[in-house]
Amino acid sequence: MQEESVREKGAVRILFVDDEPNIFLMLPLILRQHGYDVTAVRTVSEALTQIKTAQFDVLISDLNIGQPGNGLSVVSEMHWTQPACITFILTGSPDVDSVLEAMRSHVDDYLIKPAPIPRLLSMLERKLQNPKPSTGAATKRISRVLRENIAEITQRTLSEMKSDPAVGAIPITDEQRVEHTARMIEELAAILESAEPEQAARDFIEAAAMRGARRCQLGYTIPLLAADVRLLEDAIYGVIHEHQLSLDLSYFMLDLKRLNNSLGLYLQHAQIACLKAEQGLDAA
Repeated sequence: MQEESVREKGAVRILFVDDEPNIFLMLPLILRQHGYDVTAVRTVSEALTQIKTAQFDVLISDLNIGQPGNGLSVVSEMHWTQPACITFILTGSPDVDSVLEAMRSHVDDYLIKPAPIPRLLSMLERKLQNPKPSTGAATKRISRVLRENIAEITQRTLSEMKSDPAVGAIPITDEQRVEHTARMIEELAAILESAEPEQAARDFIEAAAMRGARRCQLGYTIPLLAADVRLLEDAIYGVIHEHQLSLDLSYFMLDLKRLNNSLGLYLQHAQIACLKAEQGLDAA
């Protein structure tokens, strides 16, 4: 079975573009060791020549080749010349502008240097098994992505909670671990869409206090509540990241900021309620 997998990968042609010496030597070698057919080049001009003269299944390109942002020209050329090619960007100093520009340039995903090898290989496998989604217009807001993936976010959150040494040690059922998750996601989506976000946030804070007190009854401490919310955040942002190419960029930054603020408010008021419950006070 292993040999068959390698032979299948050998048919996958990767164009790798990076001018950083260590990465240029290391990553193509590792990819070849895992059975991929890799063509490695150091410059934009070499990459453009390869794109025009050979067929590739995957492009992995540094964001900054010689000059900042030059990698996006390689991505753009690949998109127009070989639209079925899966594209990844590598970046050593990510910022919001470069990530948004990469999304506009039809990048399937990006990795922050030094790229973790297991993550890169996992991303390759996943994208090759589920190639290019439909290239319809990017019209979704984050709220829609949240609502469409409630079950997925809940399952990821549960898995992360059970895997976390501290949170997973709390002796409660799976149902209790995620008893509020689906409702919370709905509430977060409503806050993002609300014409009166302050009122929506007040309602959310009340729910946070109730849930914080409930968590305390189940055996959570203040640090465990923080870990609990962090694991939920990881699940949410993981799903958003995977659906980034479908997002409407005109709302993206506003929605992301509001989502961050809402999760911070939730944690703050859940912890206050838990502290009151620990002290035997009314958590309302």
